[in-house]
Amino acid sequence: MTTPAAPRHPLSLFFRGVGDLGRGFAFWGRLPGAMALGLIPAAIVGALLLGGIITLAVFLGDIVTALTGFADGWSDIAASLVRFGIGAGLLGGAIVLAVVSFTALTLLIGDPFYERIWRSVEGHLGDAPPESDYGFWRSVGDSIGLILRGLLAAIVAALIGLIPLVGTVLGAVVAAFLTGWLLADELTSRAFMARGLDAVARRNLRRADRARVLGFGVATQLCFLVPLGAVIAMPAAVAGSTVLARTLVDARASVGQAGDTTAPPRRRNGA
Repeated sequence: MTTPAAPRHPLSLFFRGVGDLGRGFAFWGRLPGAMALGLIPAAIVGALLLGGIITLAVFLGDIVTALTGFADGWSDIAASLVRFGIGAGLLGGAIVLAVVSFTALTLLIGDPFYERIWRSVEGHLGDAPPESDYGFWRSVGDSIGLILRGLLAAIVAALIGLIPLVGTVLGAVVAAFLTGWLLADELTSRAFMARGLDAVARRNLRRADRARVLGFGVATQLCFLVPLGAVIAMPAAVAGSTVLARTLVDARASVGQAGDTTAPPRRRNGA
């Protein structure tokens, strides 16, 4: 009888998720043609959203001043703290929304390009790519849902940013984890759905290895914050999410919990 592997520390699993993104970047060397095509929609959406963020930053002072007229009679220190917190919250929330919107819009606009990356990665990892009934309208629905959830995450981050002294840092940390989870959720959906997993099964798989999923998502989100990082990282994120999804499905199958909706265990290159 095989002895079950001992549970790993959440921090170890988190960094394993970061490694999944690294394995996605490795596909730049293995599948350069397919990966390069993924730059096109990412560059278009990235330029539009970056322009919006820059515009907000330019007019942020005027916006904050207009929103904080109630603080005009306060002491300079108190008014400055409140205005700084509101400004940081607004900018942080906008960045969260931009990151999530970037993923949703890029996947929607570039669906044929990312379909090719996904299929190429599946084939490279040893199996013929499963058929995917993703479809355009499903992509539209998923994109709208992701943007709405991103808006909620942005509001939460902005509200936390209002907390005096610690709000800016705490809001940034919460935003990174919320956004990371949303990104991992969206990016792994195609590989999961191709294997016949419904929404409940997909959610259970992610929650069963929450730390690893978060590691992948947070690492992806941080790459998106680097100038031009989102454009370069998007194809890698699609490839890495495919590796991650396959690993989660195979791990479930290996302990006899896959049922009829998952493929049998198989060797994973680089997973």
